[in-house]
Amino acid sequence: MADAPRFAHARMDGAEFTDLSLAGAVFDDVNLAGARFDNVNLAGARIDNVNLSGVTITDANVSGLTIFGYDVGAWLNEPIEKDCGGHL
Repeated sequence: MADAPRFAHARMDGAEFTDLSLAGAVFDDVNLAGARFDNVNLAGARIDNVNLSGVTITDANVSGLTIFGYDVGAWLNEPIEKDCGGHL
């Protein structure tokens, strides 16, 4: 990504990014604490060395999602299938 714009040491606190493609973007040493993601496509994203404490995920397609090698979609679907008839 030699020709890609680079925002090093930039502050964008409270910025709003709407109707935008960041496909293929690289985020390294970035603080997204308190960020809100709505209608965001993270399909195929790789997330390494992250702090996910306190993260809430709702209304998400988790098919194929793995965390630490575990298939989260299958794991979540087991009790939902049993308790709610499979409404994931």
